[in-house]
Amino acid sequence: MGASFPVLQPVSEPIPENPAARGAARARWPWPLALALFVLFWQFGEDFAKSAFSYPRAFEIPAARWIGRATKWLVDEASFGLFTFTDLTRFLAEIIDVPYRVALGLLSSGLLSGQGSSAVQHLPPLSWLAVLAIVALIGHHAGGARLAALVTACFGFLVIFGQWTSAMVTLASIVVAVPIGVVAGLLLGLAAWRWSFFERVLVPVLDLMQTIPVFAYLVPVLVFFGFGPTAAIVATLIYALPPMARVTILAMRSVPAEIRDLGNMVGCSRRQMTWKVMVPSAKDSLMVGVNQVIMLSLNMVIIASMIGAGGLGFDVLAALRRLDIGAGLEAGLAIVALAVALDRLSQAYAEKAGRPAAGLPASGGLVSRHPYLLAALAIVVATFLAGLAVPALQSFPESWQVSTGTFWSEVVRWINVNFFDTLEAIRNVILLNILVPLKRLLGDLPWAGVVALLALSGYRLGGLRLAALVGALSFLIAATGQWEKAMITVYLCGISVVFACLIGVPLGILAAERERLWRWLQLVIDTLQTLPSFVYLMPVVMLFRVGDFTAMIAVVAYAVVPAIRYTVLGLQRVDPRVVEAGRAMGCTQRQILAKIKLKLALPEILLGLNQTIMFALSMLVITALVGTRDLGQEVYIALTKADTGRGLVAGLSIAFIAIIADRLISAGANRIRERVS
Repeated sequence: MGASFPVLQPVSEPIPENPAARGAARARWPWPLALALFVLFWQFGEDFAKSAFSYPRAFEIPAARWIGRATKWLVDEASFGLFTFTDLTRFLAEIIDVPYRVALGLLSSGLLSGQGSSAVQHLPPLSWLAVLAIVALIGHHAGGARLAALVTACFGFLVIFGQWTSAMVTLASIVVAVPIGVVAGLLLGLAAWRWSFFERVLVPVLDLMQTIPVFAYLVPVLVFFGFGPTAAIVATLIYALPPMARVTILAMRSVPAEIRDLGNMVGCSRRQMTWKVMVPSAKDSLMVGVNQVIMLSLNMVIIASMIGAGGLGFDVLAALRRLDIGAGLEAGLAIVALAVALDRLSQAYAEKAGRPAAGLPASGGLVSRHPYLLAALAIVVATFLAGLAVPALQSFPESWQVSTGTFWSEVVRWINVNFFDTLEAIRNVILLNILVPLKRLLGDLPWAGVVALLALSGYRLGGLRLAALVGALSFLIAATGQWEKAMITVYLCGISVVFACLIGVPLGILAAERERLWRWLQLVIDTLQTLPSFVYLMPVVMLFRVGDFTAMIAVVAYAVVPAIRYTVLGLQRVDPRVVEAGRAMGCTQRQILAKIKLKLALPEILLGLNQTIMFALSMLVITALVGTRDLGQEVYIALTKADTGRGLVAGLSIAFIAIIADRLISAGANRIRERVS
């Protein structure tokens, strides 16, 4: 699989079912009765229960005001003995800023003195030729000549298409954010593995970090750390750290008991057991977490540019604001090239960590012990001297650069000119006959009835514990005054997921039966998944203008990938012996697919539906830029006004929707898996 920007959501654990809960499940209400009561209440209940349709403002929980006051207190008054909270944030900012300035100097700005327009450059940054050669060395060290060629080609794309300067700014932030995220996630994961009470506290926090939209915590980061690259790196860490912590917990638990027993037998202390035995034994699994941190950090570059990150993300965002599809696509493809290179390198090092170490000589000369390091130093010196003699070897000349931006802009313009009437007809048919009626339908539903139905669903699928969780989260959405916007979010997410599944599941069924088709389709969906989410907005806005239909098209394009991937995965995991048994009984190919394969693959397809919903929710926040009026728009408005309370409440509402969908679908998948196993 290629590089990807996965939207990692809570790892849902199976809901335990004891005999009492199972007995209660057998006595459950029939769904037709529950739905009939809901419809009757919806149609005739408003006359005597208005508060069940519109949550009373007098009883709303003023969470936004509380969060705003807490934020103001933290910034203005909070102190911890000898230092204030502001001192703490400044200290953390300095810890991040120093290595960032070093990385930025090496890759982009050079050694400077002074600031702004009066800054003087004493030494230039590493030349493009030096970076390409060093990247090739790293690729060769990680995976041999083929990997070296691939990563060199990816960085060469940045040079040739004029994206080098912005890409190096982005790479500087990645070089700083990834090590900090890996170390922090590793330490948190080790603490959760060692102390169960800490894990019980940490896991819900990680759930919220991964489900709250990124825009929502840009607001407090902006308030606490100001505007600039440091704040952008902090936001990136919040987004990219959770997978490392989760992978660490799983990796520690997967270390064989024999290895732990061996460490105890030789008398290891707790510290030695952790760092000399457990971590080295799990290093191949831990490298998967490193890969995830890299990919998620790259996924943040555009959003982080809103608070001062700069680089490729800023270029994409600026192109979106100008509706310049050519410039935006090139900057987006530059992020893809960077992502592919870093993804392949991290995967290669993960595979290398899982292999037995080659027998290296214990002694020898400096060259034999550190050949790659010395080669890199030699390259830096040689290219520096060559750059002094030939400036083109230091900075790639603009006259040598190429661009396809004009071509892509002309393609979209040609489509608009020649197919405007057809596109407008399709837009109006779907908008007027599907989107608008569904939006009105969900907007008219009584919040109390919806909460009750969700709680009943949770009870039937997972017992009282799941019912209480689902009911409480849905009630909090209403009680904080977010119900109306939440229903718009649910309507846009729901219809987008339906279209994504109508496209993705049939494609997955076709690809699962045809190896060649699957190889080509996998290449396409890997490319789609590496494209930054903002890139999806530009062509659809230029073709369909702003509005709900435009948002839906962008969400479907972004969210269709997991629907395809999980369908193929589920069908390919079906036991061939079961299929052969069906053929022996005389089943046709259609019967085998419908009665055997799809039935057995249904749990995986449902997990694909789960991930499709998560992708859709994450994209909906970004589509707020094209005119939707849902929770995503609320978060974006809060960001523009630096309103911490408003942004976090709307963000938490989106997180609650994500958690409700995740828990219900996962519980349903577990029930189906138990039934078919």
